[in-house]
Amino acid sequence: MLFRVRWGQLPLTHRLTLLFTAVAASVVLGLGALFLVETERHFVELDRMALQDKQHLIEEILRNAISADDARRRLGEALSYHHDLYAQVQEGQGAVVFQSQGFIPAMRGDKPLRAGENKVFGVWRHGDARFHTLVFKAYPAYSSTPLMVWIAADTDHHTQFLDGLRRSLALYVLVAIAICGLLSWLAARQGLAPLRDMKSRAAKVTGQKLGERMPVQAVPVEMADLAQELNRMLDRLQEDFQRLTDFASDLAHELRTPISNLLTQTQVALATKRDAATYRDILASNAEEFERLARMVSDMLFLAKTERGVDLPHKERFSARQDALALLEFYEAVAEEKRIRLQLEGDGEVEGDRLMFRRAVSNLLSNALRYTPEAGVITIRITNTAQATTVAVENTGADIDAKTLPRLFDRFYRADASRAHPDSDGSGLGLAITRAIAEAHGGRVTATSGQGRTCFALVFPHRAATR
Repeated sequence: MLFRVRWGQLPLTHRLTLLFTAVAASVVLGLGALFLVETERHFVELDRMALQDKQHLIEEILRNAISADDARRRLGEALSYHHDLYAQVQEGQGAVVFQSQGFIPAMRGDKPLRAGENKVFGVWRHGDARFHTLVFKAYPAYSSTPLMVWIAADTDHHTQFLDGLRRSLALYVLVAIAICGLLSWLAARQGLAPLRDMKSRAAKVTGQKLGERMPVQAVPVEMADLAQELNRMLDRLQEDFQRLTDFASDLAHELRTPISNLLTQTQVALATKRDAATYRDILASNAEEFERLARMVSDMLFLAKTERGVDLPHKERFSARQDALALLEFYEAVAEEKRIRLQLEGDGEVEGDRLMFRRAVSNLLSNALRYTPEAGVITIRITNTAQATTVAVENTGADIDAKTLPRLFDRFYRADASRAHPDSDGSGLGLAITRAIAEAHGGRVTATSGQGRTCFALVFPHRAATR
C-alpha cells in the first residue's frame, strides 16, 4: 500500500523514466544472461569435441599396439604434450595400462558405463576445479578384452574467460542502464513538454483573460483530443462567464428603474404633507412596482434552476391539445377585447412537466396577444411526428427584423429601442423562460417572421427518439 501511494505521488516524468529504465534493464540483463549461457554451452561443446578427438586417438593407438607395454609407450608419447588433459586406461581385472601424470581416481566421475553404453560424457567438480570427463571402452589389438578409458579435461581456462566476461558484462549492464535511464528521462521530459506548455497556458486563464486556448496543432496526436476538450471547456466557461456578466448588467439595469421610481415617489411623498387619498395612490403605485420586482426575481430564480440542468419536477405524458385549449379559454377575454380570433389545430402528446409546458405556451400566447393588431388571428398549431411534437404559436402583424430574431430569447431583450412596450409591464424574461423550458425538455424553440406572420415553435422530442 505504501508503495502504491508513493508511486501515485511520483511525477509522470519520473514514472516514465523508471518504467523505461526497468524495461531496458530487463532487456540488457536478459541478453547478457543469454550470452553467458550460450557461451558456456559452446565451451562444453568444444570440450566434448576435444575429448572425442582424444577418444579417437586413443582407440587408434590401442588398435595398433602389439602389447600392453607398446600401448603404454605409445599413449605416453601421444598424450604427454597435452596440458590440462588427464587419462587413465585400465584392464578389466583392474590393472592400469596407462595413467597420465596428475590423474586421480576421482576424475573418473560419478557416471560409469551402463550396460549397452559405449561412452558417457560428464562433469566432475573438485573444489573450485571443474573437469569435463569422457568414459568409453576401447578394444586393443593384442587382447579380446576391452579396456576402460577415462579422459578428463580441465576447464580452468574456460572458467577464467567466463569470469572475465561476467565482469565485463556487469560493467556494461551498469553503464547501459545508467545511459538508458538518462535517455529515458530526456525522452519523457521532451515527450511531456506539450503538457507543460498546456499547463502554462492554463495558468494564464483568469476571470479577466478567458481567451487563452490550448495549441491543438502543436501537440502530438495523443494529446490533441485532450487539448480540444480543454478548448471546448474554456469556450463553455467563457460563454457562461459572458452570460453571467451580461445577466448581472441587465439585471442591474432592470432593477434600477423600478427602484429609482419607488425612491423618487417616496421622497416626493415625504417632501410635503398630503391627504390620505394621495398616500393611498402612492402606495398602490409602489405596490405595482413591488409586484413587478417580485415577478422579476421569481422569473430569474426559475431561469437559474432550469439552466443548471435540473431534472423535470413532475414528468407525465399529456395531450398538448387539451392544455392549449385550456390556455385559449383563459386568454379568450383579452382576445375578445382586442377583437383577435384564436384558433387551435392538430394534436399530439408531450412527455414532460405539464405546468412548465403551460407556462411556455402561455408566454408565447401573451406575447402574441401583445403584438397582434386588432382583428388579427392567433393560431396554435400542434404537429406530431415519430421524433417530436411541435407546438407553434403563430400571429398576424408586423414582421420582426431578421437581425432581431436571434436575440429575442435573450434575457431582458426587447425588440423596440425603448426596451418597453406601452401595453406591457413585462420584464423581458418571457421568451428566455420559454427557451429554458424547451431545453429542459431536451427540445428547442425557434422563431420565424415574414409576410405579415410571426411564428414561435416549441419542439418537444419523444423520449424514445432521444435515447
